[in-house]
Parts: sequence; structure tokens; C-alpha cells
Amino acid sequence: MPASGRPPWRPPSARDLAALDRLVQAGSVTPLQRDEAIHTAYAWRVSLPDVLSAMYRVTSLRWARELSAASGLPLVDLRASPCDHTLLAEAEHDLYLRHLFIPWRRQPDGVVVIATLNPEDPAIRALMRERMPGCHVEFVITSKFDLIWAVQRIFDPELSEAAREALFNRNPELSAKVTLSAGQKTVAVGIGLALLLALGLAPRLTLLGIMATVSALYASLFAFRGVLTIVGSGRRTDISVNASELAALKDGDLPVFTVLVPMYREAEVLPILVDSIRRLDYPRAKLDVKLVLEAGDTETIEAAKALGAEDLFEIIRVPDSQPKTKPKACNYALRFARGEYTVIFDAEDSPEPDQLRKVVALFNASGPEVACVQARLNYFNRDDNFLTRMFTLEYSQWFDYLLPGLYRLNIPIPLGGTSNHFRTEVLHELGAWDPYNVTEDADLGIRLTQAGYRVAVVNSTTFEEANGVLHSWINQRSRWIKGYMQTWLVHMRRPVELYRRLGPVGFLGFHMFIGFPPMTALINPLLWIMFLVSVIVGRSAVAGFFPGPVLVLALFDLMVGNAMYVYFNIVAVAKRRWYGLVPWGLLAPAYWVLHSVAAYKALLQLITNPHYWEKTTHGTSSRTQETIASLKAGSATGSEAQ
Repeated sequence: MPASGRPPWRPPSARDLAALDRLVQAGSVTPLQRDEAIHTAYAWRVSLPDVLSAMYRVTSLRWARELSAASGLPLVDLRASPCDHTLLAEAEHDLYLRHLFIPWRRQPDGVVVIATLNPEDPAIRALMRERMPGCHVEFVITSKFDLIWAVQRIFDPELSEAAREALFNRNPELSAKVTLSAGQKTVAVGIGLALLLALGLAPRLTLLGIMATVSALYASLFAFRGVLTIVGSGRRTDISVNASELAALKDGDLPVFTVLVPMYREAEVLPILVDSIRRLDYPRAKLDVKLVLEAGDTETIEAAKALGAEDLFEIIRVPDSQPKTKPKACNYALRFARGEYTVIFDAEDSPEPDQLRKVVALFNASGPEVACVQARLNYFNRDDNFLTRMFTLEYSQWFDYLLPGLYRLNIPIPLGGTSNHFRTEVLHELGAWDPYNVTEDADLGIRLTQAGYRVAVVNSTTFEEANGVLHSWINQRSRWIKGYMQTWLVHMRRPVELYRRLGPVGFLGFHMFIGFPPMTALINPLLWIMFLVSVIVGRSAVAGFFPGPVLVLALFDLMVGNAMYVYFNIVAVAKRRWYGLVPWGLLAPAYWVLHSVAAYKALLQLITNPHYWEKTTHGTSSRTQETIASLKAGSATGSEAQ
């Protein structure tokens, strides 16, 4: 059973209220805050300690101490007094996390002592009776973080192994752990030999066939994007959740939402993350935020501790192992998720405050086949330089037109790396992310569709930092292109089965959106060179190889097709009324040169180092630096006032 979800809500017990009164007596909570906390616990249908932690900074340890004193149950430190491992079962660690308990000790008379923060949860006794028929249980109190720490420490080897190998062990053909299957190697060698033979026997005819195929491919790509843009621009597609649907949501009915924030060496942008989470229009006590940090990243771990943030922010330390990738870290952290839904945010993300509510409303209005909701992505530092402007043009068309078009046509949607919201149980069902795929988001979008699920696009935007540093942009883009290559190769291991599951339109869309773009980025430089040769030397230099109709189609692709790309990008930013970016759309061809540079780096890495994760450097923009400075200044002012 996955850890997602929480036990059924119970009103505050007499013990809870007694512990709360002790906090009032100690001056940690005012009488007014006491009444507000009780009212909020009923209104939100959450536990009293979760309300106190989220709203009044009462830590889990402080609550455990007061609950122990109020109930007369001993307080134990699981670090100083560890559990008896013989009482534990690896298969049950999800239950321990869901109900926040763990079998601690067995007394000489056979009584099993349970360490918990919820001694009145009837499910704990029921679970223990089922596992140990006839046993008697007693309780001791411990803090939430002690419980999470104990489960992680005890089951760390199993959790780490599952994060790396669960998908591969379940279905090796859906994992990018192996780049090329034996069958794909055979086909690749066969195609290569056949091409060499054809070039040797009939070079002119072979080149003609290649050029005609490439030209037709480009023309089909232009047409496909044009159709997606037109379909995705429809009003029915554009508006997913309206104000009345949001108003109908009651705080008490909202589910727990897990937020995974994988980070590596990003201590500086942590204040932005905490501020963004606090600004979400969602009951804080129903947020289950995991700061997913590498165990060896001491700087970020210490910075996270120093923030002194509410207990809803939990640090999950990912054990050091290979591959060291974002999807492996997310897989590990997912086992600690308690939410009905799970979303991925990057550290510098700034989602619109009502995004989670819109997602819940969209899930409520959709059938169970909608397993993921993708929010739109765009950039807050779009005016920094050439790269950030071009990035914004690209993303505006991608998320505002192309992805909604894919949804309307029921074509697999390659998810963005952030702001994708999942039904947690479906993530567990599918084996979550592929830790060996460096665009795990795109791959998961295809696997969702193959499994019969759909991905919807919600009318909410997450603003993030566009990469404006050239070498970092090349690294990031080469990882994306390499990941698309991996995804295409993985899902083409059984093309007939893929066709059967996706249908003809979905199968075509998969190639147009996943397979062909990396291919065109590799081919483009060759075509540009050929075009320059024909301009400098004259048409006669290539006319001997390519007849007029083929050259006309190639010229059409070059002129009309590229003009369409430029036009669609301009339309996308005009929709958001960012008119200052419109002239920059004319420079798109220069941007495509950088794509080709990244594509060749991606191809080289696919061959030599397929699972290497090119780290994107965040926090480089002046806007980000100003935000960090402002948050630090505000924090310092608040500390002085206290």
C-alpha cells in the first residue's frame, strides 16, 4: 500500500486539547490562537498538531513533549533509543509513514510498545492485531520527524534500491538503463549497411531519396505544429477552470497535496522556494512539502535547516548512488509522500497562488483516466538577454498552444520538468519515474498514455528562471535532447505494440513531438551547408544530384516553414501581451543554431555517457538575486522585531 493519503480525520481528542492548553499556559500560543486552531482543525478537517505547526510554528517535537505530559505517556527519542528491528517489516514501511507510528520495543511480558504521534488512531491497533494476532500494545510518544528519520534510516537500503531499479526490475523494456536493445542494434546496423550499399551502387538515386524524405519530414513537421497551434488556440481548450469552480471548493474537502522539490547545490534559492509555497492559496496544514536533497549536499541541507521553516517542510536525504539524477531522487522521496496528489516544483519556481486549487477542481471535474495535470511554464526574467527572450518565445508556444493541442487530439503529452500534478496512487502503479532517463518527465507522459491515462493542461502558470548563461543553456538543452532520444528509443523497442496502444494519431504525434525534433536539430547544419554552397557556387553545384521538384520542396521548407515557426512564436507571446518580445521572434534561426550545437553534444553523450545529468545552474538572473536579497532583508527585519 502506498504511503499517499492520511488516515480518516478525527476531531481533536481530550488529550489533544489538554496538550494545547499546556501550550497556552506556557505562552507559546495565545488564547485567541487556541480558539482559531481548534476552529481551523474542524474547518480544514486536519489534525490539531498540523494546524499548530503550519500556522503558529509549533514544532513536532514541542507538540510531542506537551502531548506526552498531558497524556502521561512516555516521550522517546528514536535516535537515542532505536527500534527493535525484529518487530519491523520492510513491506509495511508505507503504513508506518501513513499512520505515523512504528513498533518500538517488545516488553518481557510480550506487550509490543508502539512509538507514535497519534496514540488514539484506531487504525494502529487494527493493523497490529492483523499482523500480530493476540498481541497487546502500549504506546509511547515521539515526534513526526523522529518517525520519518527512523523509517528512512532503517529501510534506507531497500528504499534506495527501489528508487534506482524498481521500474527496470518490473519492465526492463520501459527503462532507459540500456540505451539500445539487441533488436535495435541489429536494425541500426542493418540500416547503416543498406545505406552504404545503396550509396555505393546508386549514389545519385540514394541521395535523391534521402533529400526527398528529409524535405517531406520537415514539411510534415511544419504542418503538424500548425495544426496543434490552431487546435490549441481554441477557447474551449484554453479555459480549463473558471472562477465559479474555484469558489465551489471548500477547504475541508481539499485533499492533502504533496510537493516534491528536488534540489542539488541550490542553497541560495531556498528562500524563494519557501516564499512561493507560503503564498499558495491552499490550507497550509494540507501541504506535505518534501525538500529532496542529496545526502552529500551538506551546504543545502544546512541552509534548509537554518531557514527555521514550518514543519510542513520536511528534508528528505537521498542516499548517494548512481545514477545521480532528479528522477531517482523523486522516486526515493515519493515513498514518504502522504498526499492524494503529488506535484514537482523546482527550487526557483513561482507558481500562481491558486494553482493547486485549480488542479483539484480539474481533477474533480475529470474522470479517473486523467492521471496528471500539467500547468503551463514561463519565465519571470524574460527580458534579461537574447537567450531568455528566445526561451520565453519557445515556452509560450509550447505550453500555451502545443500542449493544449496535444490534449485535444489525444496525443501523448511529454510533461514539463516541473508543475506536473499527479494522482499519487497512479505514480506508484506505474513505477514512478525512470531514474535512467534524463527527461523522465517526457518519458512518464508517454507511459501514462500507454497505460490508458490522460494528461490535462490547466490554465495556470508557474514562472521560473530562464537559463541566460550560454554554456549552462547548452548543457541544459543537450540533456533535454538526449532525454528525448532516450524516450524515443525506449518506446520504439516494440513499435507495433506502441501503435496499438496509442492509435494512428497518437503514434504519429509521438514521432512528430519526441523522435523527429532531435533528428532535425542534427540534420539542420547539413542542410544549411548545402544551401550556402548552392548560394555561393550556384544552383548547378547541387542540381546534378537533386532535380527541380526536390529543390523546390527544400526551398519551401526553408522559407515558408521557418516563417511559420517564427509566426507561431510571435503569436504565442502576443497572446500574453508581451509585445516587446515580438521583434525577437525574427531571430529564431540564430536560436536554432544553438539547438544543433546542443543536439550534437547530446548525441555524443547518448553514446558515451547516457545517464549523466547535466546540472542546470539556477539563481543567475538579476531578478532572482534581487528577490533573494529582498527575502533575506525581510527575514532579518522580522528577527529584529522579535
